Amino acid sequence: MNIKSICFGAMAILMTAGSAFAAGQTGTSALDDPAKMQPFYTDSSMKTMVGKDAFTKAWKALSPEDQTAMMTACADEAKNANAANSHPEFCSSVKENGGSK
Repeated sequence: MNIKSICFGAMAILMTAGSAFAAGQTGTSALDDPAKMQPFYTDSSMKTMVGKDAFTKAWKALSPEDQTAMMTACADEAKNANAANSHPEFCSSVKENGGSK
């Protein structure tokens, strides 16, 4: 009986931890990471974009995985366009300047 209780308890903990990890990965976009986005802006509040040359340089400095994640996030924003989208200027610059490697 004790082994059965221990196994059920361990399974419950693993299931809870697994769903916590899964929930932590949803709802966050690559565009919400300040460390990755800061090179594309001239100010700390990230309201003013850098110029085309600086944008291209910052884009090429990203890893291919980060570039893909940002392009995917921009494509998702474009599909679900609404007033809550907070990166339209950045995404248009990605498409215009940085979309090609």
